[in-house]
Amino acid sequence: MKFSLDSTDVVKQQTDCIIIGLFEQADLPLAAKQIDKISQNYLTKLLNQGDFQAKIGRTLFLHHVPSLSSPRVLLVGCGNKTTLRASEYQKIVMSSIKALNTVKIQRAISFLTELPVEQRDLPWKIKQTAAMTAEACYCFDQFKSNKEFKPTLQEMHLYAPKNEQYIACQTALKQILGINSGVEFTKNLANLPSNICTPPYLATQAKKLSQHYKRLTVKILEESAMAKLGMGALLAVSKGSVQPAKLICLEYHGSSKKQAPIVLVGKGITFDTGGLSLKSPDGMVGMKYDMCGAATVLGTLKAAAELKLPLHLVGVIAAVENMPSGSATKPEDIVTSLSGQTIEIMNTDAEGRLILCDALTYSERYKPAVVIDIATLTGAVVVALGQHATGLLSNYQPLAQDLLDAGIESHDRAWQLPLWEDYQEQLKSPFADISNVGGKQGSAITAACFLSRFAKKFHWAHLDVAGTAAMMMGGGERCATGRPVPLLMHYLINQSKK
Repeated sequence: MKFSLDSTDVVKQQTDCIIIGLFEQADLPLAAKQIDKISQNYLTKLLNQGDFQAKIGRTLFLHHVPSLSSPRVLLVGCGNKTTLRASEYQKIVMSSIKALNTVKIQRAISFLTELPVEQRDLPWKIKQTAAMTAEACYCFDQFKSNKEFKPTLQEMHLYAPKNEQYIACQTALKQILGINSGVEFTKNLANLPSNICTPPYLATQAKKLSQHYKRLTVKILEESAMAKLGMGALLAVSKGSVQPAKLICLEYHGSSKKQAPIVLVGKGITFDTGGLSLKSPDGMVGMKYDMCGAATVLGTLKAAAELKLPLHLVGVIAAVENMPSGSATKPEDIVTSLSGQTIEIMNTDAEGRLILCDALTYSERYKPAVVIDIATLTGAVVVALGQHATGLLSNYQPLAQDLLDAGIESHDRAWQLPLWEDYQEQLKSPFADISNVGGKQGSAITAACFLSRFAKKFHWAHLDVAGTAAMMMGGGERCATGRPVPLLMHYLINQSKK
């Protein structure tokens, strides 16, 4: 879809549809006032007759409004407050695009950018409008014989007056289009079934990205190389599967200056049965999404390359399938990680931390500025935070604060949990240096505590996206969200300005 800024007054617009917002008990926004004036109070009469209740998200098409060149006007309800919350603005934009998708419209202009949003400026509204538009038009139907959803919308113009914020709006639009490309790539990859999206498939996708973007290079470590290095924890997860594990290393050189890289580590369990600690049948539904961390790393690097960010980035993806078999790792097996620490595997369904710990240790060789891992790691974080916030834990508060700020800026929010030493006690093993589980209490935290033992040589943050990267449960509502690509990209954009 093509996005562009448009500064033309609403009454001069010649497009398929004009989108305007209306509040329940407030003065008309500027675009609505202008339409009302040129149409001899058409909107005022309609509202006074009670033909449109402006509750948040409600929509109504008006056809051939008097004296207006555009054939349609879409009214979108904005509620009874004069200032919106960020989430309300997102809902309003999403409702407008869903309404457009019900009719044959190719070009539209949105004046929703005029609406006041708490502590948000016009560039933020430009970003969110473009992001929500792309989200509302997204469809994953490559395996469907009948393609039911075919949005006709091809061009979306976003109203931005040529004032002191116009250049910032241009920058914002450019940034969000790059971010949208990464989000879409992440969602497409995550939505694939696990019989297609295997560890070798992820490696192939990484190679394709390196072929498309000149600043990206890729290196793939096979199981033999990993065994030679001593990645006993990662390979312990792979033992039960016929699919070979891959350690995928993508490097992006966006600057000629010598920089310590920002390393993104992604959990890439392409399907998680739980291994010999087998999940229930219902518990396996949605486990194709256990590679969302890997998809996020690939999508983020794609977006960074698209925007040509002046940064040095590295993506390290541990791609493995967790299956039960005669050769699978058993509960109480003890393995030696790449760091040399021994691990007693008390639960083979706590496999993500096993592949991540070796990937974190491997990241040391890049001498990173910071390391951020992204993983659908625990069900406990979903219990704690639901589907609204990503769990964040870190051994370096400035890094944690940068990520929290990027989450607020992008509205792809995270919430910090404690990483206190007290929780480490739960990971004690009588036979090895560490157990891979710490019991039910605080299990999202103890999972991060496990990882922290392999991140002592660098500044590190852990993003547990089990509740935010995908809607994993249920039937038709299962889908990837593309999170936390927006959070990470806003973090990287902010770092590129330093």
